[in-house]
Amino acid sequence: MGTSTKAATTTYREALREALREALAADERVFLMGEDVGRYGGCFGVSLGLLEEFGPERVRDTPLSESAFVGAGIGAALAGMRPIVEIMTVNFSLLALDQILNNAATLLHMSGGQLAVPLVIRMTTGAGRQLAAQHSHSLEGWYAHIPGIRVLAPATLEDARHMLAPALADPDPVLIFEHGSLYNLSGELPPSAGPADLDRAAIRRPGTDITLITYGGSLSKALAAADELAAEGIDAEVIDLRTLRPLDVAAITGSVARTHRAVVVDEAWRTGSLAAEVSARIAEDAFYELDAPVERVCSAEVPMPYARQLEEAALPQTGDIVAAAHRAVD
Repeated sequence: MGTSTKAATTTYREALREALREALAADERVFLMGEDVGRYGGCFGVSLGLLEEFGPERVRDTPLSESAFVGAGIGAALAGMRPIVEIMTVNFSLLALDQILNNAATLLHMSGGQLAVPLVIRMTTGAGRQLAAQHSHSLEGWYAHIPGIRVLAPATLEDARHMLAPALADPDPVLIFEHGSLYNLSGELPPSAGPADLDRAAIRRPGTDITLITYGGSLSKALAAADELAAEGIDAEVIDLRTLRPLDVAAITGSVARTHRAVVVDEAWRTGSLAAEVSARIAEDAFYELDAPVERVCSAEVPMPYARQLEEAALPQTGDIVAAAHRAVD
């Protein structure tokens, strides 16, 4: 069979599934576990068909106890396996926060480097799907606060497909946050795309007048805002952070040094947010490059509403990003 060089049309969901399939086929130590990942095919359909392909030893349905199955994943990682644990949504991860913070993130340090925890935890994050206050959290910034783990936020088909392999190769725990609005994202996936560089942010659109910094589900809004700004003669650069811990500060400050203005877009709440951290890093490392204060566009500081129009009002939107850019440029 010849190898095709033509870009394949796929979805974010299918790209994640293909990454899982590749990992399971390449290394018998890899297995997937979580609620409904097997017979149901995953709450969001990501693992559909993998149980039939790899069997119940490699694709394991778990009881409804996040603390228990994340703990089991930690134990398996300590024993030499390469577990991929799926937590249905980020709000449920709070039930396993003790395992993630007090065990997975600390054991390598507390054992003097003897006990690595090569664990990957995947979870859905974000709002915009009318799931109301208990299922619309954006808590990536909370986890990015924790030393000892790596935090990823794939926003593109390429990153959905190619972040998993290097995450599994990392000796530290890796948390992957998949924004729920992206699963149906469709496009072409170039066959030349390779393993993602987990240490580097990506410039998704070059520009000279202002830097828009974001990640995950807000990337499309930032790119749409850049298009609107371009129509007005404002050339915006768009930075996709991709990795939230550790932050690629050099990419952030390098872009600000070119554009001299910045807008940070973060679906989390403004107070104590990742946007606050990024803004602080700019102030610390690129203050004299700024020609205007750093602008932040975040969600309203309320529990996420259920009603569609209220949810849209609470979330950062393209128009909010454009307005913030104008405040910085005008």
